[in-house]
Amino acid sequence: MGNLLVRDIPDELVVRLKARARATGRSAEAEHREILRRALSDDNGAAFEELAAQVRALTEGRHQVPSEDLLREMRDGR
Repeated sequence: MGNLLVRDIPDELVVRLKARARATGRSAEAEHREILRRALSDDNGAAFEELAAQVRALTEGRHQVPSEDLLREMRDGR
C-alpha cells in the first residue's frame, strides 16, 4: 500500500475531519481513507445516474421552461 501526505490543510477542515472521525468511531486517518475511497469509487457515477433517473421520473410530463427564457425574463424585469 502507498502512503499519501497532504500538506497545508486548513485548520477548519482538520477539526471537521476529526469530528467526523469521532462520530463514526474511526481515527482521523481511517476517516480520511474512507472519504478518499468513497470519493474515488466507481459507484458514484452509477448512484448519480440512478438519482438523475428518479428526478426525471418525478418531473415527467411537467411543462419545462428553458433556463435562458427565465434569465431573460428576470433581466427584463429589472
